[in-house]
Amino acid sequence: MSFRALLSRAALALLVLTGAVVAAIGGVALGGSGLVAVVLAAVVCASLAAGVVRDGATVQPRQVVVDAAWRTAAGTVAVLLLLSGCAVLAGGTVTALLAGSALAAGGARWALRRMAAERRPAPAVLLHGRTDGGVRALSTATLGQEWIRTARALAGAQAPSVRAELVHRRQETLDELERRDPAGFARWLTEGATVDSDPAEYVVGRATRGYDAA
Repeated sequence: MSFRALLSRAALALLVLTGAVVAAIGGVALGGSGLVAVVLAAVVCASLAAGVVRDGATVQPRQVVVDAAWRTAAGTVAVLLLLSGCAVLAGGTVTALLAGSALAAGGARWALRRMAAERRPAPAVLLHGRTDGGVRALSTATLGQEWIRTARALAGAQAPSVRAELVHRRQETLDELERRDPAGFARWLTEGATVDSDPAEYVVGRATRGYDAA
Protein backbone atom coordinates (compact mmCIF):
# COMPACT_ATOMS: atom_id res chain seq x y z
CA MET A 1 0.00 0.00 0.00
CA SER A 2 1.39 3.40 -1.00
CA PHE A 3 1.99 6.16 1.51
CA ARG A 4 -0.68 8.33 -0.16
CA ALA A 5 -3.31 5.59 0.13
CA LEU A 6 -2.37 4.99 3.76
CA LEU A 7 -2.59 8.70 4.50
CA SER A 8 -6.00 8.93 2.82
CA ARG A 9 -7.35 6.03 4.85
CA ALA A 10 -6.00 7.50 8.07
CA ALA A 11 -7.60 10.87 7.29
CA LEU A 12 -10.91 9.18 6.47
CA ALA A 13 -10.82 7.17 9.71
CA LEU A 14 -10.04 10.32 11.69
CA LEU A 15 -12.91 12.15 9.99
CA VAL A 16 -15.35 9.34 10.73
CA LEU A 17 -14.21 9.15 14.33
CA THR A 18 -14.55 12.92 14.76
CA GLY A 19 -18.01 12.82 13.24
CA ALA A 20 -19.04 9.99 15.54
CA VAL A 21 -17.86 11.95 18.60
CA VAL A 22 -19.69 15.10 17.49
CA ALA A 23 -22.84 13.08 16.76
CA ALA A 24 -22.63 11.43 20.19
CA ILE A 25 -22.36 14.84 21.84
CA GLY A 26 -25.36 16.00 19.82
CA GLY A 27 -27.38 12.98 20.86
CA VAL A 28 -26.63 13.56 24.54
CA ALA A 29 -27.52 17.25 24.18
CA LEU A 30 -30.87 16.45 22.56
CA GLY A 31 -32.01 14.14 25.33
CA GLY A 32 -34.80 11.59 25.11
CA SER A 33 -37.47 13.78 23.52
CA GLY A 34 -35.01 15.17 21.01
CA LEU A 35 -33.89 11.70 19.96
CA VAL A 36 -37.51 10.67 19.46
CA ALA A 37 -37.96 13.67 17.16
CA VAL A 38 -34.84 12.65 15.24
CA VAL A 39 -36.17 9.13 14.77
CA LEU A 40 -39.53 10.43 13.58
CA ALA A 41 -37.81 12.72 11.09
CA ALA A 42 -35.76 9.78 9.83
CA VAL A 43 -38.91 7.69 9.34
CA VAL A 44 -40.62 10.49 7.41
CA CYS A 45 -37.59 11.06 5.17
CA ALA A 46 -37.20 7.32 4.56
CA SER A 47 -40.86 7.05 3.54
CA LEU A 48 -40.50 9.96 1.14
CA ALA A 49 -37.35 8.51 -0.39
CA ALA A 50 -38.97 5.11 -0.84
CA GLY A 51 -41.97 6.71 -2.50
CA VAL A 52 -39.81 8.72 -4.90
CA VAL A 53 -37.78 5.66 -5.90
CA ARG A 54 -40.87 3.49 -6.28
CA ASP A 55 -42.68 6.07 -8.43
CA GLY A 56 -39.64 6.89 -10.53
CA ALA A 57 -40.25 4.02 -12.95
CA THR A 58 -42.92 1.67 -14.20
CA VAL A 59 -41.61 -1.13 -11.98
CA GLN A 60 -38.90 -0.89 -9.34
CA PRO A 61 -37.01 -3.71 -7.66
CA ARG A 62 -38.08 -4.08 -4.05
CA GLN A 63 -34.46 -4.12 -2.92
CA VAL A 64 -33.84 -0.68 -4.44
CA VAL A 65 -36.74 0.78 -2.47
CA VAL A 66 -35.53 -0.81 0.77
CA ASP A 67 -31.97 0.42 0.20
CA ALA A 68 -33.16 3.96 -0.49
CA ALA A 69 -35.29 3.95 2.67
CA TRP A 70 -32.65 2.77 5.13
CA ARG A 71 -29.87 4.88 3.63
CA THR A 72 -32.04 7.98 3.81
CA ALA A 73 -33.04 7.19 7.39
CA ALA A 74 -29.42 6.65 8.44
CA GLY A 75 -28.31 9.83 6.67
CA THR A 76 -31.07 11.86 8.30
CA VAL A 77 -30.14 10.66 11.79
CA ALA A 78 -26.44 11.32 11.16
CA VAL A 79 -27.01 14.84 9.81
CA LEU A 80 -29.35 15.87 12.64
CA LEU A 81 -27.03 14.54 15.33
CA LEU A 82 -24.02 16.23 13.70
CA LEU A 83 -25.87 19.54 13.54
CA SER A 84 -26.83 19.23 17.18
CA GLY A 85 -23.26 18.40 18.17
CA CYS A 86 -21.86 21.31 16.15
CA ALA A 87 -24.34 23.66 17.78
CA VAL A 88 -23.16 22.53 21.21
CA LEU A 89 -19.45 22.80 20.39
CA ALA A 90 -19.31 25.79 18.03
CA GLY A 91 -22.57 27.66 18.49
CA GLY A 92 -25.58 28.21 16.27
CA THR A 93 -23.97 30.75 13.92
CA VAL A 94 -21.04 28.53 12.96
CA THR A 95 -23.37 25.55 12.62
CA ALA A 96 -25.64 27.51 10.29
CA LEU A 97 -22.66 28.53 8.15
CA LEU A 98 -21.40 24.95 7.96
CA ALA A 99 -24.85 23.63 7.09
CA GLY A 100 -25.31 26.28 4.38
CA SER A 101 -21.91 25.51 2.89
CA ALA A 102 -22.65 21.79 2.88
CA LEU A 103 -26.02 22.35 1.18
CA ALA A 104 -24.45 24.59 -1.44
CA ALA A 105 -21.70 22.07 -2.15
CA GLY A 106 -24.21 19.22 -2.33
CA GLY A 107 -26.47 21.17 -4.68
CA ALA A 108 -23.57 22.07 -6.95
CA ARG A 109 -22.41 18.46 -7.08
CA TRP A 110 -25.93 17.25 -7.85
CA ALA A 111 -26.30 19.81 -10.64
CA LEU A 112 -22.96 18.82 -12.20
CA ARG A 113 -23.82 15.12 -12.06
CA ARG A 114 -27.23 15.82 -13.57
CA MET A 115 -25.69 17.75 -16.43
CA ALA A 116 -23.13 15.02 -17.04
CA ALA A 117 -25.82 12.34 -17.01
CA GLU A 118 -27.96 14.23 -19.51
CA ARG A 119 -25.01 14.65 -21.86
CA ARG A 120 -23.99 11.00 -21.56
CA PRO A 121 -25.12 8.94 -24.56
CA ALA A 122 -27.48 6.04 -24.09
CA PRO A 123 -25.57 2.95 -22.91
CA ALA A 124 -25.13 -0.06 -25.14
CA VAL A 125 -27.56 -1.99 -22.97
CA LEU A 126 -30.41 -0.14 -24.69
CA LEU A 127 -29.50 -1.73 -27.99
CA HIS A 128 -29.68 -5.29 -26.71
CA GLY A 129 -31.79 -7.53 -28.91
CA ARG A 130 -32.58 -4.88 -31.50
CA THR A 131 -33.04 -6.23 -35.03
CA ASP A 132 -34.58 -4.94 -38.21
CA GLY A 133 -37.88 -6.49 -37.12
CA GLY A 134 -37.88 -4.92 -33.64
CA VAL A 135 -39.39 -6.84 -30.74
CA ARG A 136 -41.53 -8.95 -33.09
CA ALA A 137 -38.39 -10.64 -34.36
CA LEU A 138 -37.31 -11.73 -30.87
CA SER A 139 -38.13 -15.08 -29.32
CA THR A 140 -40.55 -15.15 -26.40
CA ALA A 141 -37.73 -16.20 -24.09
CA THR A 142 -35.67 -13.19 -25.18
CA LEU A 143 -38.62 -10.89 -24.56
CA GLY A 144 -38.86 -12.20 -21.00
CA GLN A 145 -35.16 -11.56 -20.49
CA GLU A 146 -35.61 -8.09 -21.98
CA TRP A 147 -38.28 -7.27 -19.38
CA ILE A 148 -35.98 -8.21 -16.49
CA ARG A 149 -32.89 -6.61 -18.04
CA THR A 150 -34.51 -3.25 -18.76
CA ALA A 151 -35.97 -3.11 -15.24
CA ARG A 152 -32.48 -3.37 -13.78
CA ALA A 153 -31.16 -0.78 -16.23
CA LEU A 154 -34.05 1.56 -15.39
CA ALA A 155 -33.29 1.35 -11.68
CA GLY A 156 -29.83 2.81 -12.29
CA ALA A 157 -30.62 5.22 -15.12
CA GLN A 158 -30.58 8.95 -14.35
CA ALA A 159 -30.65 10.78 -17.66
CA PRO A 160 -34.24 11.51 -18.76
CA SER A 161 -33.47 10.46 -22.33
CA VAL A 162 -32.16 7.08 -21.19
CA ARG A 163 -35.13 6.50 -18.88
CA ALA A 164 -37.57 7.41 -21.64
CA GLU A 165 -35.89 4.97 -24.02
CA LEU A 166 -36.00 2.20 -21.45
CA VAL A 167 -39.65 2.82 -20.63
CA HIS A 168 -40.49 2.75 -24.34
CA ARG A 169 -38.58 -0.49 -24.80
CA ARG A 170 -40.41 -2.08 -21.86
CA GLN A 171 -43.76 -1.02 -23.25
CA GLU A 172 -42.88 -2.54 -26.62
CA THR A 173 -41.89 -5.76 -24.88
CA LEU A 174 -45.13 -5.99 -22.91
CA ASP A 175 -47.26 -5.18 -25.95
CA GLU A 176 -45.59 -7.93 -27.96
CA LEU A 177 -45.96 -10.50 -25.18
CA GLU A 178 -49.65 -9.65 -24.83
CA ARG A 179 -50.12 -9.87 -28.59
CA ARG A 180 -48.66 -13.38 -28.71
CA ASP A 181 -50.70 -14.80 -25.86
CA PRO A 182 -53.32 -12.53 -24.25
CA ALA A 183 -54.53 -15.25 -21.87
CA GLY A 184 -51.03 -16.15 -20.68
CA PHE A 185 -50.11 -12.50 -20.33
CA ALA A 186 -53.23 -11.86 -18.24
CA ARG A 187 -52.35 -14.86 -16.05
CA TRP A 188 -48.89 -13.39 -15.44
CA LEU A 189 -50.45 -10.09 -14.36
CA THR A 190 -52.98 -11.83 -12.12
CA GLU A 191 -50.40 -13.99 -10.36
CA GLY A 192 -48.34 -11.00 -9.32
CA ALA A 193 -46.22 -9.57 -12.12
CA THR A 194 -43.00 -8.15 -10.69
CA VAL A 195 -39.64 -7.06 -11.98
CA ASP A 196 -38.20 -10.41 -10.87
CA SER A 197 -40.78 -12.59 -12.61
CA ASP A 198 -40.28 -13.72 -16.18
CA PRO A 199 -43.45 -13.15 -18.23
CA ALA A 200 -42.16 -15.58 -20.87
CA GLU A 201 -42.92 -18.44 -18.47
CA TYR A 202 -46.63 -17.69 -18.91
CA VAL A 203 -46.71 -16.69 -22.56
CA VAL A 204 -46.91 -19.11 -25.49
CA GLY A 205 -46.25 -17.61 -28.88
CA ARG A 206 -43.85 -17.28 -31.75
CA ALA A 207 -41.77 -14.49 -33.18
CA THR A 208 -42.86 -13.37 -36.59
CA ARG A 209 -39.53 -14.22 -38.16
CA GLY A 210 -39.36 -17.85 -37.21
CA TYR A 211 -37.88 -17.82 -33.73
CA ASP A 212 -39.11 -20.51 -31.37
CA ALA A 213 -41.25 -19.47 -28.43
CA ALA A 214 -40.25 -20.23 -24.89
